[in-house]
Amino acid sequence: MMEAAQQEKIVSVINEKFEGEIIQSGVIKDFFTLIVKKDKVIDLIHHLYRHPDTKFQFLTTLCGIHYPDQNQIAVMYQLHNLVSNQRIRLKIFLSADNPSVKTLTPVFAAANWMERETYDFFGVNFEGHPNLKRILNVDEMLIFPLRKEYPLEDQSREDKNDLMFGR
Repeated sequence: MMEAAQQEKIVSVINEKFEGEIIQSGVIKDFFTLIVKKDKVIDLIHHLYRHPDTKFQFLTTLCGIHYPDQNQIAVMYQLHNLVSNQRIRLKIFLSADNPSVKTLTPVFAAANWMERETYDFFGVNFEGHPNLKRILNVDEMLIFPLRKEYPLEDQSREDKNDLMFGR
């Protein structure tokens, strides 16, 4: 787990250029997590990439998380400094009605496939993405299957007996 002094240093590096962009920070499940405003998240990540005190130059994960009770979809970015072995998690929240954020591909080429997967399963539009289309589901699919607004089972099936599943 990252020490408090290291966490404060990261926050101060962000505040050098992006004062007021951090909504919340703290350790969640042993991971230093920053919830930031969505408008400048790509510039903020680029700053963390280039800054000599942070050098978060490896994108570990980019994915979506659906919060149906709040009608929001979060995009979560996990960054890693391979030299100091520090990791951070950044989260932004988007409206589930029209989730849209700029693409991270100019900073991390690896974001290409991760953004396509997040689009495919959650419907997040990554503005400026070079090839934003479905990657695992069929192109004709009208829904985004990892949103928690769909039943887990096919409600039209008649061939299953609920008694076998303890219901």
